Amino acid sequence: MWPDRIEQTIEMRRRQKEGGGREKVERQHQRGKMTAWERVEFLLDPGTFHPFGTFYETRKDQDSLSRRQPYLGDGVLTGWGEINGRPVCVAASEFTVAGGSLGEVQAEKICRIQDLAYERKIPIVFLDDSGGARIEEGIMALNGYGKIFCRHVKASGVIPQIAAILGPCSGGACYSGALCDFIFMVKGVSQMCLTGPQVVEAVLGQKVTLEELGGSKVHSEASGVAHALYEDERSCLNGIRKLLGYLPENSGEEAVKEQRARILKEGIPASRRKQPEKKQTYPPFEELVPANPRSVYDVHKVIEKLLGNESFFEIQKHFAPNAVVGLGIFDRRVLGIVANQPAYLGGALDCDASDKITRFVRFCDCFGIPLLTLVDVPAFFPGEAQERAGIIRHGAKILYGYAEACVPKVTLILRKAYGGAYIAMNCRTLGADAVYAWPIAEIAVMGAEGAVRILNGKELQNAQDPEGEFRQRKQEYQDAFSNPFLAAKKGAVDEILLPEETIERLSRTFRLLEGKKADPFSKRHGNMPV
Repeated sequence: MWPDRIEQTIEMRRRQKEGGGREKVERQHQRGKMTAWERVEFLLDPGTFHPFGTFYETRKDQDSLSRRQPYLGDGVLTGWGEINGRPVCVAASEFTVAGGSLGEVQAEKICRIQDLAYERKIPIVFLDDSGGARIEEGIMALNGYGKIFCRHVKASGVIPQIAAILGPCSGGACYSGALCDFIFMVKGVSQMCLTGPQVVEAVLGQKVTLEELGGSKVHSEASGVAHALYEDERSCLNGIRKLLGYLPENSGEEAVKEQRARILKEGIPASRRKQPEKKQTYPPFEELVPANPRSVYDVHKVIEKLLGNESFFEIQKHFAPNAVVGLGIFDRRVLGIVANQPAYLGGALDCDASDKITRFVRFCDCFGIPLLTLVDVPAFFPGEAQERAGIIRHGAKILYGYAEACVPKVTLILRKAYGGAYIAMNCRTLGADAVYAWPIAEIAVMGAEGAVRILNGKELQNAQDPEGEFRQRKQEYQDAFSNPFLAAKKGAVDEILLPEETIERLSRTFRLLEGKKADPFSKRHGNMPV
């Protein structure tokens, strides 16, 4: 009995690992794609994967189902393992089995691993390569998605949820990823769309390819659905490993403390350093940020100098580039960094940048990650197009996100901070714990040029020397209003920092704020302007 059952168990495991068979696996490889097993074993630390639900089998109690060979595992590989020695759950679609489509049994497997991740309060990674709901299972497949979505929402803000789109995902398979904290995509491999090209052509008469409809370029640059884009699957999976290195296992206070203690002890792990490691030298801040408010510069260089290392993990790099958000190691602690980017649209806030910033701020608040905001913003982007797109509604999201956040929040005004955009970028009265400014900062309702033309329009029109009069009025406005000293006198700025003092002061400020206790309002939840 023992030998027979042992052999049977080994054989069933082998069958499940083969997926849809050798031919389908070869076709998967020809597309430049790995199987579910290959992906999971590459993602996790060697020898740590423990499959969960190997012997689940496709339903076969209906005529439409019984006409085909039942699949062991039903097209999804679930289990748990470790990444950099820390536990993580995983669910990986097996495209070689019925196109990775979701049926009732597959949904049960995914729900089971979601429940385990939630109960044990550890991150979960979804490796999606699925054609959506399994048509022949009808309502049971749709119900399965409903159960999965409900668990995504339950786990949101409690454990990190990361999805990698590693094939053509359509229908419900898209929303599973969309409910996660981060979506990773691969060039030429990943596609996401609710309805495929055939349906679009039938309903709207439009001919469009799958790549044009929902390819990685669309979602990383235009829609903002994707948070990170990679050249191939292996670099994508390495990206997930890297991201998880910045995050606590869950939102609990103890988990956050353990994460900070780990970073304090280890510093920047070797996997996040470029080898061989060299001592970086950076120009002074005065060279990186020109005093002229109209001059362009790249805020990435400011971030690199502040961090003093290569740890910055940028989120949504290709979407709304007028805002830069990401995670970095500062003073051996994880920080969430939000910055305006003067090199694109002058750093103005538009609808997309507003959404990008808000989502990132709220993620950091969920998982106890302190926020550093670098401000160089001229305005909310003006014009009919933005107004019709709802810039009022989208801009209100930033106000809501920052005001709601309970983590340590520090703001550094680099140069411009004008009008409502100044308020939105975590000003003192919106709840910042500390606001600093450099001596060149301009904090005002608007820039000096626009203000003078509005306030002194008649004087300029009647002046014998309009240009000379304009220069004089502009200087008077800058001296009286457009500088950080008035803001500091009124308490809107806590301290004006010299460039060489900046890093040390920020470091000591975040140390002071460590352990800040959340004091949320007593209510079910607010009504965010989504």
